[in-house]
Amino acid sequence: MIPPFRVAKGLAAIAAGCFAWGLVEATRFQVRHVTVPVLPAGGSELRVLHLSDVHLLPSQQLKLNFLRSLAELKPDLVINTGDNIASDTAIVPLMSALGRLQDVPGGFVFGSNDYHRPEFKNPLRYVTRGRSEASEAPEPLATEQLRAALTRSGAWHDLNDRRAIVEAGGYRIEMRGTDDAHHDLDHYPAVAGPPSSGVDLSLGVTHAPYRRILDVMTADGVELILAGHTHGGQVCVPGFGALTTNCDLPADRVKGLSEHHTEGHHAWLHVSAGIGTSPFAPYRFACPPEVTLLTLVGAQGSGS
Repeated sequence: MIPPFRVAKGLAAIAAGCFAWGLVEATRFQVRHVTVPVLPAGGSELRVLHLSDVHLLPSQQLKLNFLRSLAELKPDLVINTGDNIASDTAIVPLMSALGRLQDVPGGFVFGSNDYHRPEFKNPLRYVTRGRSEASEAPEPLATEQLRAALTRSGAWHDLNDRRAIVEAGGYRIEMRGTDDAHHDLDHYPAVAGPPSSGVDLSLGVTHAPYRRILDVMTADGVELILAGHTHGGQVCVPGFGALTTNCDLPADRVKGLSEHHTEGHHAWLHVSAGIGTSPFAPYRFACPPEVTLLTLVGAQGSGS
């Protein structure tokens, strides 16, 4: 029989190894490729770069280098689903790293960490409750400075409870978005209703993929919804998946492409696992940081 102290020592060593790997994995940035059959039949492909949950600090050079490389993907449209910064001083390096992507048509919404600085949260309470809790006295970030920076080029649209129509890749695309649903800042009635006439694609954008938002967008005829916030679970169990989603989605939809159904309507949903973490929990496990390049094709195609 193995002595209990040896068992405890072995478990501690495994835990330490997993934590150390989690710190490494948090910098192993990757590009996920997904195909979505959502465009009118017979047209050309449309490449959409989905960026989310950067949680940038200006000292994170590996992350900044990865962001700089994304322009090489040559997307037709860029969608940013929020939680961009962890410090006011990250705004300038963020915009510098985005580079040429700022001239590509696109849109963005905000998450809580575009409004307030991240704070330490008890990870055990986070897992047991299934979502993080709002602070009673959050410290504000320079949100309006960030908003001005993201819209300065004129190519990116502020979609926080707003709609916008863009021309991208030969298509006329209507985007509608909500402000952060995780902290009940969303006001969907401001953008509710059927898609505008003459558009080729109706696109929904929200930071936190709560079902109340997904349901009304889908019922209104939105065909593709992009969201972030979940970090893909951030700490996952190999062969099992995410322990929590930080919203009311089931764990098997915490990242990647899925289908959303409500009241006889259907929409595609893509949830980004994001490329960052809170500075107070700078690790990932079995869930590497990522952006997604979605290739939209005619509806007779197939997803991957």
